[in-house]
Parts: sequence; C-alpha cells; structure tokens
Amino acid sequence: MREFADIHALAAAQGSHLGHSPWHTVTQDQISTFADATGDHQWIHVDVERAAAGPFGSTIAHGFLTLSLLPMFAWQIYRLQKSPAMAINYGLNKVRFLQPVRVGSRIRDSLELAEAKETPKGILLTMRHEVEIDGEDRPALVAEALSLVVP
Repeated sequence: MREFADIHALAAAQGSHLGHSPWHTVTQDQISTFADATGDHQWIHVDVERAAAGPFGSTIAHGFLTLSLLPMFAWQIYRLQKSPAMAINYGLNKVRFLQPVRVGSRIRDSLELAEAKETPKGILLTMRHEVEIDGEDRPALVAEALSLVVP
C-alpha cells in the first residue's frame, strides 16, 4: 500500500501507477446479495444449475458489481495520512466490461492516477482502473473513475 501525506501529495503523483489491490474472491453470496440490492436476478447471475450449463459454465458477477468494487480496491492500494474533509464519486469517463467474472474467480485492481486537476470545489482525480482476473490474459473491466476530493 502506498501512503501519501495528504491529497496534495497524491495529486503530485499524477501520471503514475499507484499499485495493485490484494486479490478478492468473488463468491456466489456476494453475487446474490448484489442481485437482491439491484433487482437484477438474471439467471446467469443467480441460477447456479442453469448457469453451469450456460455459455460461461457457471454464474458470473454482474458487470456493475465489479464496477462497484473500485472504491474498495482503491482504498486497498493507497491511503492518505491526513484525511480530506470529503471525497465523493464524481462520475465515469469510460467503462468497458471486457470479460465475465465467473463465480470463484480472484480479481484485483491495477490503479493509475491519470490526472489530478485543481477546481474551485476541490481536486478532481481521474483514476484509471484495470480489474484483472487471476489466470486470464484480458481484464474483466477497464474504467476511468472520477472523484472530487475536498481538502
């Protein structure tokens, strides 16, 4: 885990790779809980028996479940010694789901601070995420996520 004194020290790392998160195993319980939270109970996510005979050979995580793990991964990769007053999700520039995440897969995030821009409201961070699947050549997800951090 990389440590930065504060948001300004992190912003100074613009353009650098911040690191990788630990591996996270995606479980059926996690997938089913996400299905309950979102109302997306498509059989490829929640019907273990039917999905075993389906195109992926098992249930798969929702793409949006994988996307929702980005904040958790980011805080496993770096931390600020001095917490900001507030940090909020500001949006997404690009998101692509490149490959399904099968139940039981181990995934991790590779994180780059693409840009840190001073704004009147705070520092706008553009983070490039690439969620890797253990043992696979192609990532599950690539995304540019924006966070507004108020020092």
